[in-house]
Amino acid sequence: MDLRNIAIIAHVDHGKTTLVDELLKQSGAFREGQAVAERAMDSNDLERERGITILAKATSVEWKGTRINIVDTPGHADFGGEVERILSMVDGVCLLVDAAEGPMPQTKFVTSKALALGLRPIVVLNKVDKPDAEPDRALNEVFDLFADLGADEDQLDFPHLYASGRAGWASAEPDGPRKSLAPLFDLIVHHVPRPRQIIRKDEPFQMLATTLGADPFIGRILTGRIESGTARTGATVQAISRVGQKIEQFRISKILAFRGLAQTAVDEAEAGDIVTLAGMSKATVSDTIGALAIETPLPSQPIDPPTISVTFGINDSPLAGRDGSKVQSRVIRDRLLKEAESNVAIRVTDTPGGEAFEVAGRGELQMGVLIENMRREGFELSVSRPQVLFREEDGQRMEPIEEVTIDVDDDYTGAVIEKLTGVRRGDLVEMKPAGAGKTRIVAHVPSRGLIGYHGEFLTDTRGTGVLNRLFHGWAPYKGPIPGRRAGALISMEDGVSVAYALFNLEDRGKMFIGAQEQVYQGMIIGEHSRENDLEVNPLKGKKLTNIRASGTDEAVRLTTPVTMSLEQAIAYIDDDELVEVTPKAIRLRKRFLDPHERKRQSRASA
Repeated sequence: MDLRNIAIIAHVDHGKTTLVDELLKQSGAFREGQAVAERAMDSNDLERERGITILAKATSVEWKGTRINIVDTPGHADFGGEVERILSMVDGVCLLVDAAEGPMPQTKFVTSKALALGLRPIVVLNKVDKPDAEPDRALNEVFDLFADLGADEDQLDFPHLYASGRAGWASAEPDGPRKSLAPLFDLIVHHVPRPRQIIRKDEPFQMLATTLGADPFIGRILTGRIESGTARTGATVQAISRVGQKIEQFRISKILAFRGLAQTAVDEAEAGDIVTLAGMSKATVSDTIGALAIETPLPSQPIDPPTISVTFGINDSPLAGRDGSKVQSRVIRDRLLKEAESNVAIRVTDTPGGEAFEVAGRGELQMGVLIENMRREGFELSVSRPQVLFREEDGQRMEPIEEVTIDVDDDYTGAVIEKLTGVRRGDLVEMKPAGAGKTRIVAHVPSRGLIGYHGEFLTDTRGTGVLNRLFHGWAPYKGPIPGRRAGALISMEDGVSVAYALFNLEDRGKMFIGAQEQVYQGMIIGEHSRENDLEVNPLKGKKLTNIRASGTDEAVRLTTPVTMSLEQAIAYIDDDELVEVTPKAIRLRKRFLDPHERKRQSRASA
């Protein structure tokens, strides 16, 4: 059967996974009347809840005698480690762009990787049936983006289609027939080249592992594209690391090929096809799986370095061990090392004491997803504020810079620019009207300045602004950036919070807890209205007497407490604070000092 391998690239919420749903339906991958969940490719619980693609996944459809392997890539730059590996498996890319928004930062990130590999793109202008769609403007912006990214003449001469993924149609003209996605299928078959590996099917077997997984029945599994030769069930092969070290020999116990949403066991697979192999015990991502005669590994794509780090430690609060079952440091360490093995964009190192672990990655969202997965698995841990990773170049301290793209109502433009360029030491790059009373702002801001900024940004724009960020490069250190200005309200007692006490504390600032919640000494229960921290007593009840007076026994009405998500809590805390994460709760607290350190600090303050 003729074969095509293609990846679909899009910014978050531009309709990529919805389009794949329609491709599967119209190709006949589902039987008549089969119940299929919406956004079928987003199989992970967190993906379905957040509406984003986190893990790269492959599927396969058949169209007029051609099998098309489709890879759904993450749209967020924090999960770029997935994207960089997955692009090495395909021979073409389909760039999906919202006809109203145009190309956005994550579009730029993934597209730059695809163009650098020499892949020729197909551009699909999606959501052209929206009232505010401007497909011609979006198409011009895509061309400008390709030119800025250094595309060659073949890549700039890209074919394009107008489409609506939700409605399930594509057309070569804006006002053309709106019947089905057949024009997209035909364009993929004619524009994307056949895998060049097919001509090497008589050579020894070689495959570069790009994603690692685990199956409860067949164990460790690796997915990749066969670069040469034929893989056969039962054959003995070897794994070679990216530096040429031989890791292990093993027998291929099973070969799984993508057929629709499912994977089907096959006896053999030829060069050019994307398959999953089972049987290995040590081989991992970026290793070459090959015949025993192979001596040198296949070249693998370099991964962009991490830009932030977060310290994971055991939960040592007074409420530790009540919700979770996995609380020991060795269990947390094993889980983090397992994550680093499958996700090459994460790096784990032990701290000197051995009780905490420094996890370096791409961004706050990537860390938030990892922590959320761990708490759902029953882990309890404490997490520090994200720290930016610096590096030295020619004796100069360099820090990561991010490109921030903001769409905001015209009324709030001044406040946003003042915060980015003044307080957070960013540089304004571009500012232009975005239509419908909105302005698009592009700025280069230090990663340090963006930690904890998103909540402030939503407040400044009354929740109407949209902020996207992308790693831009390294620049000389830009000087100190002030952190959170407000202090914290800290509990000075252990027990259960009382409504009367919280009501009297509302004048002091915003509360993070409600009545009848468990608190302990050192726990942050609110944000102080001033810059200093304040110890308060949330357990103090009303003094009772035997005299009743009119109006004194009315029910206390509390203001609704501020509830933070995991990412908001991590970005909110200061350097001397931690987030306590359990399967049932997210709490903020001060770092607990050992008795000697506490005594030393009290002497210094005296």
